[in-house]
Amino acid sequence: MLLQNIKQQLINVVGPDNYSDTQVERLVYSYDATPNFQAMPDAVVCPRSTEEVSRIVKICNDHKVPIVPRGSGTNLCAGTTPTEGGIVLVFKHMNHILEIDEENLTVTVQPGVITLDMIKAVEAKGLFYPPDPSSMKISTIAGNISENSGGLRGLKYGVTRDYVLALEVVLPNGDIIRTGGKLAKDVAGYDLTRLMVGSEGTLGIVTEATLKLIPLPETKKTMLALYQDLEAAALTVSKIIANKIIPATLEFLDQPTLEVVEAHAQIGLPTDVKAVLLIEQDGPLEVVERDMLRMADICKEQKAISVKVASSEAEAEGLRTARRNALSALARLKPTTILEDATVPRSEIAKMVAAINQIAEKYNVKICTFGHAGDGNLHPTCPTDARDHDEMERVEAAFAEIFEAAIDLGGTITGEHGVGMMKAPYLEWKLGAEGMTIMRAIKTSFDPNNIMNPGKVFAKETRKRVVLTK
Repeated sequence: MLLQNIKQQLINVVGPDNYSDTQVERLVYSYDATPNFQAMPDAVVCPRSTEEVSRIVKICNDHKVPIVPRGSGTNLCAGTTPTEGGIVLVFKHMNHILEIDEENLTVTVQPGVITLDMIKAVEAKGLFYPPDPSSMKISTIAGNISENSGGLRGLKYGVTRDYVLALEVVLPNGDIIRTGGKLAKDVAGYDLTRLMVGSEGTLGIVTEATLKLIPLPETKKTMLALYQDLEAAALTVSKIIANKIIPATLEFLDQPTLEVVEAHAQIGLPTDVKAVLLIEQDGPLEVVERDMLRMADICKEQKAISVKVASSEAEAEGLRTARRNALSALARLKPTTILEDATVPRSEIAKMVAAINQIAEKYNVKICTFGHAGDGNLHPTCPTDARDHDEMERVEAAFAEIFEAAIDLGGTITGEHGVGMMKAPYLEWKLGAEGMTIMRAIKTSFDPNNIMNPGKVFAKETRKRVVLTK
């Protein structure tokens, strides 16, 4: 627990109603969506303004109290678990859309705004914010920025990083800075905006964000292609891109995932095929129709046994929702669900899918695979039980080997979920010792007292890597 004088200083800033150190409140914020990671904070603090955040941070920095900024807790790498105690900052009061600027095509929001609420608000004005993480119904904008979240539309439109124009950030010493602006061009100094995006709360606290918008696409069509050959489905992805077509969505689900998702959603998804591709295109009607016809032909050329375009927006939305709910559906199978996001160049998708299946068989674990095949971001997911220690050891070994396979194919250990604690031991595999040294130097220059989300990204020990034989 915090010393009484520190507690009183924090209460003086936010008021007694916005400070809690009860057992119940601390327990609620002791974990996120990552299985097997939990630690109690000393207190939960809910600021009402940037100025209050600044004052809180100054108090914590003076007394070397850890701070964990937190959104809705949908994090999948233990990035918002308060593993070293301290305070959890919750932005339930700072949850307003401040401005939708139709002249400059921007939206300015506070950190606690729910992603889908903002998307609906800008779409009501005929504008479009493309990043669409599966958690968007509950995830917050600042959480998306912290993790550089992606989504189903990442292939065509990019990820959160590509839409962040400006930030207001409270630094670890309590100073407030503003980066970027409503500008199409700005090369004045280092790009601090991009440095903050994806920094997982280790460099500062985002208290305001200005995001880029684009015009809402005129039309949209959705197609489902069925396969009895996993490799053929994966090769289709490469063929579509090689034909210079960039669909808005190009998603992959294997048979084990289909079975579980259909049992959960009950929308008529086929469960007797080895894999499906969910393909969507948006834009001008003539472009959408042309691209959908060509992609349907490519699917058939690559041994798709069925290709069907959704007959209505309701049917298309059902397919998208089923895909977004894949994790929720898989979580019903076992007490513990471990979802990963190894990413490879999209030309290597077929090899990565094959490697995942071979690794699952090698370690005798069930792995369901789905994900954003169009941008190479796969989500191998393992339903398991944390109480079965033998199986958990095999699961951990399997995922370590999956990360190795991704790196050997020119990929990475995470495409959108972040590093946090869960993947920190593997980060050096991707960056090398020299890369880790640079990152630690950046962290130290911003946060010499290591109060900002300590214990994340940088592991105390790096896992030994054995390069896989080809």
